[in-house]
Amino acid sequence: MTEQLKKLHKIEERINYLLQVKDFNNWGNLEEFKAGCESIKNSIYDFTAEETASEITKLDESISFLEERAEEQLTPMERVRIVRATQRFSLKDILENVYEDYTELGGEEDANIDPAMVCAKATIVRRIKDKPYTSSVMVIGQEKGHGEEYRNGGSCKPEGNEKALRYMKVAETEGIPIHFYIFTPGSYPVEEYPGAAQQIARNIYAMAKLRVPMVSIISEGGSGGAEAIGLSDYRMMASHGYYSVISPEGAAAIEGRVGEGKKVPRELIEVCADRLRLTAKDNLEHGTIDRIIQEPPLGAHRDDFAFFAKVRSEMIRATDQVVLSTKSFSALRSYELMRKKSKSESEELQIQVPWDLSRDEIRRLLKLRSKKYLSLARNGFTGRIDSAEGSGKQLAIKAEKLYYTLRYDILKSHQRQVRKVITDVSGESSVMFKKIIDPVHSVLNTISNKGKKIGKRQLSSQSSSPAPRVDPLELTGTYTSPLANQDRTISCPNADKHGCKDMWIPDLFGEFAGVCETCGHHFPMEHQWYLENVFDKGSIKKFNTNITSGNPLNYKGFMDRLNAAKKKTGEKAGNMTFFAEVDGIKIVVCMLYSDFRSGTFGSAEGEKFAQACAIAQRKKRPLLAYVHTTGGIRIQEGTLGVAQMPKCTMAVREYIDAGGLYMVVYDNNSYAGPVASFLGCSPYQFAIRSSRVGFAGPRVIRETTGIDIPPDYHSARNALRRGHIQGIWDRREFRRNLHKSLLTMGSSSLYYR
Repeated sequence: MTEQLKKLHKIEERINYLLQVKDFNNWGNLEEFKAGCESIKNSIYDFTAEETASEITKLDESISFLEERAEEQLTPMERVRIVRATQRFSLKDILENVYEDYTELGGEEDANIDPAMVCAKATIVRRIKDKPYTSSVMVIGQEKGHGEEYRNGGSCKPEGNEKALRYMKVAETEGIPIHFYIFTPGSYPVEEYPGAAQQIARNIYAMAKLRVPMVSIISEGGSGGAEAIGLSDYRMMASHGYYSVISPEGAAAIEGRVGEGKKVPRELIEVCADRLRLTAKDNLEHGTIDRIIQEPPLGAHRDDFAFFAKVRSEMIRATDQVVLSTKSFSALRSYELMRKKSKSESEELQIQVPWDLSRDEIRRLLKLRSKKYLSLARNGFTGRIDSAEGSGKQLAIKAEKLYYTLRYDILKSHQRQVRKVITDVSGESSVMFKKIIDPVHSVLNTISNKGKKIGKRQLSSQSSSPAPRVDPLELTGTYTSPLANQDRTISCPNADKHGCKDMWIPDLFGEFAGVCETCGHHFPMEHQWYLENVFDKGSIKKFNTNITSGNPLNYKGFMDRLNAAKKKTGEKAGNMTFFAEVDGIKIVVCMLYSDFRSGTFGSAEGEKFAQACAIAQRKKRPLLAYVHTTGGIRIQEGTLGVAQMPKCTMAVREYIDAGGLYMVVYDNNSYAGPVASFLGCSPYQFAIRSSRVGFAGPRVIRETTGIDIPPDYHSARNALRRGHIQGIWDRREFRRNLHKSLLTMGSSSLYYR
């Protein structure tokens, strides 16, 4: 009877699991089967062992049939529930079953820097022709735990992501591969130092050029939290996992305009999960992952040891593949690896691939990584890139690149070397001549000064005063905001605190540039004001205007909204890229503005940004990212939007490493993915006074953490205090401050240095 009770208990667990997956809607009469289990348990001693066994067998067969049906009919939202189930495997299970041994770093269990982020130095043994080869790896990933509340469900705080970055650099120092495992619904949205957005940006920026192979597996990939450790040379995904820009519930709340505290309709959640295209198959089609690891039906659990063996084999194979891609002689081994991969064989490869890289191999690794991420999500927009318009255009670009290389990289470098030698020689010779000539000068001065009368020089009182000079750094434009057409007064939001007087709107949005004269509060202004006032007259020349935002997921109803934004702004994407000048200094500008879908960032915007980085690098010009407003990654593009975080960060890293000057200026409201990646990684970030900068808005923080943040939580002053930005600018001094920054910042590789 004991064995039969154990079987019944397992069947009950399977029924409860199916109920979780089906969201407790009694699919397949599961409640009746559950009641049947209870009935058998209560009357188990009233029947013979054979009769009880027969009933249990029938029940087992029925549940097995339902499991097969459920697997065949899995919806995207059901896959999300599978990932969230407590029965799902976690990082600790992988450490115990995939690696031979490991030592956890940064603390264990709840005595930890951040229990949600686990870092471990591990060993993995590969057997090649019956000979064991032990390799060290760094394992980094989120740990959801199995009901352990202190794990925070895998949502890492900034210090957890900082811990991950620290041990990435340790792995780089030791020259060992890094294995990432992503189990997170998203990052914990707090702004205490170093700040959620800022730390994620630092992680992505560093990972772009880590000099070791990196391989990752995604089980639950929630937007920015996943990207904090997601940039890898080879990305795999569990077949029942999900990888998304936002949770289905979050998307449903936005799409349904559901008020805070109100329940989101279940049907809308299901619809949004389907529209987001968040499954492993969808992501493989989009190119955001490289391979799918098959799980058992209805997902792998903690005791699925065959699955762990498969994970082990896949991680070894993927690491081998990354390393082989950097080798000079790897044709036969690469062929063997691809042959095994195509057959989906689980046994290990019988070829030897050392995982340590030489200097040349590291260079190839970084080049391949850069190419991989810069080419992401090019199926997410329409229109041609300027550089792709005909062979003549490409030839002109190559000639231009050659010209700038010769002029600024070669000739300018030689000029600096020659100038340095001349300076050194003249310095030495001047000291020598000074020793010889100083005594002679002393004698001559003594003779010439004898008998000389000292008189007083008088200035002429009739000298004419010079004509007043026009300051070239004053605001250049005469732009009048449409807001100035209202003939009424407006109160400053700080009136109670600072005693600000009411202001006449035509004056406020005209002469005062939207700034309160009493307290300096900055009212929002249109992005056109900056176009007219910050840059030299007639210097703005747009490029890549044909790149057009699209609807790559065929998200229902989104194309109409996108067309409305295009009609409203006259632009084809929410990122305006153009050449401009500031008092004659030529720069490249990317402007994210609120009029186009609230400044959300998608594939078209990302491609324009990456192209702007490449152009600025080629022309040796500074790059300015002015963020009028950004509402984060465009959720209607799914992971094609999320891919812009590593893609654009890679473009920035390439530009900065080439000696470029990258500056970011935030205005109004700047949140989420862009701030947590390619904007937040700039060494020079500034904010217009009264702007707000952060990772998540007040409502998201309240719903995620239960914390009511103070009104100034995301203020520019607090962003400066926690080190996110380097200064606060007055809007009226934007042009002057920008010009000063261009003169004082950046390396000697800029064209005007």
